[in-house]
Amino acid sequence: MLFVRSIELKNGSDNIMPPIHLLIKPASSGCNLACKYCFYADVSDHRSVKSYGKMTVETLEVLVKKAMERAEGSCTFAFQGGEPTLVGLGFYEELVRLEKKYAKPGLTVQNAIQTNGTLITEEWAKFLGKNHFLVGLSVDGTKEVNDGLRCFRNGEGTFERLMETAALFDQYKVEYNILTVVTKQVTKNIKEIYDFYIAHNFRYLQFIPCLDDIQDEKGSKDYSLLPEDYEVFLKDLFDKWYETLRKGEFIYIRYFENLLQKMLGYYPEACGMMGTCTHQYVIEADGGVYPCDFYVMDEYKIGNLLTDDFETLEVNRTAINFIPQSQAKDSGCMKCKWYRLCHGGCRRDRDQFDNGKMGRNYFCRAYKTFFKYSYPRLEEVAKMILSRR
Repeated sequence: MLFVRSIELKNGSDNIMPPIHLLIKPASSGCNLACKYCFYADVSDHRSVKSYGKMTVETLEVLVKKAMERAEGSCTFAFQGGEPTLVGLGFYEELVRLEKKYAKPGLTVQNAIQTNGTLITEEWAKFLGKNHFLVGLSVDGTKEVNDGLRCFRNGEGTFERLMETAALFDQYKVEYNILTVVTKQVTKNIKEIYDFYIAHNFRYLQFIPCLDDIQDEKGSKDYSLLPEDYEVFLKDLFDKWYETLRKGEFIYIRYFENLLQKMLGYYPEACGMMGTCTHQYVIEADGGVYPCDFYVMDEYKIGNLLTDDFETLEVNRTAINFIPQSQAKDSGCMKCKWYRLCHGGCRRDRDQFDNGKMGRNYFCRAYKTFFKYSYPRLEEVAKMILSRR
């Protein structure tokens, strides 16, 4: 998942031109790696077409044209996969050309890409820096941890290649953050991983919980993230982050930042912390549109931007009841003292799939214990932020 703002559209706003955020999969589920825990490999296994191949520039032009004509204020094109660099640098050069072609007064255009980093060359780094792409670089910690999880298809680790890519990003002033998937292995080593990131000047971090495959029993894989492990991870990471902050150095960790936003009375930018799904547009390589990155499956398809306009997509989103379903909460959630921080969490962590209902968040125990543990210090940080305004 990309470290960019999720932009919520307004319900019933047919006459309002909203900001638009497209999450595009130009290489579909294609990837040059074989990461053990890849959630999109599992998602694509649960639909009739596993891979839609590579997006054509003709399809790209339709997406850019429709989005920029529709958008008001800002328009974001975010790319992930699979591995989005597989379509080649020329695809993104064409993107920039099309954005200039369809530019209109008052519209800010932003580009972002989430990459495994293994195909990045000097030419790529120059382009990304020059054109102000926000880049998410996937790294799973130290060499030992990363290479046990993120491997090439021949089994070789990716760590050394990722460090070369990070150096290129630094050289060409690419704005980037580190995305780490929280597996059992990461939880056991988070203190060392945090220190490693700080030592390498990684200052913008995102940690996302590992997902078990849809049909698997939760916790059944050797990399599976168990609630009790996630609890320890959150506490250990928070302690390290807070210690750094007390020394006068700020490290951006997306989850903690969003908690502080909530405590200060703002909406979180992470959709999984809102307690409801928002109006997302996830675009597959053939132009097919889905409501969420975790639900790019046939039964959730809401249209195709090659043939449908945004109004039609919203009608279809309403028809599958996707957003109202996400708002259903476990009976204990509304009574919980931590509800205003949690709001039940991401739909994907509550979805029971087998019966179509939402249950209690799989990580509920971890969140409750962590909130109790960290809240006094979070409150201290929030007050510090207020005092400086």
